[in-house]
Amino acid sequence: MSTTAVTSPRTAVTPLSTADAEILIAAARRAARAAGVAVSITVLDAGGHPLAFRRDDEAVLISGETSTRKAFTALQLNAPTADLVDLVKPDGPFHSLPTALDRPLLFIAGGAPVHREGRLIGAIGVGGGAPEQDHSFAISALKELT
Repeated sequence: MSTTAVTSPRTAVTPLSTADAEILIAAARRAARAAGVAVSITVLDAGGHPLAFRRDDEAVLISGETSTRKAFTALQLNAPTADLVDLVKPDGPFHSLPTALDRPLLFIAGGAPVHREGRLIGAIGVGGGAPEQDHSFAISALKELT
């Protein structure tokens, strides 16, 4: 007698759209402006491709790169970068991860995965403020999308 595994079909989840990305950018900018912080914001789709990017005129130039790397890290590890910081410290279990891969990972708070119906559909990264500020701006943006 053979047994066949019964699997339920996965329902399609609407991918992150450019309209969604613009909502995230606008919400993160509002939060940053309210705090008086100039930032850069990057939104990536589930494949790691850029959907939207915005750098405030006054934001430090490197914030564009850090926002993108934070988003990429959050996407690849499906976790907010704020939750990963301690894992890559010298005594952390993943201390070699930042240098082990030839990938643009950045373990500084400010990146967050974007989920829809429990599925990973992209990520947002914010750079330009203190790490805790960038994290709060990204989380504020996520709350507006849902």
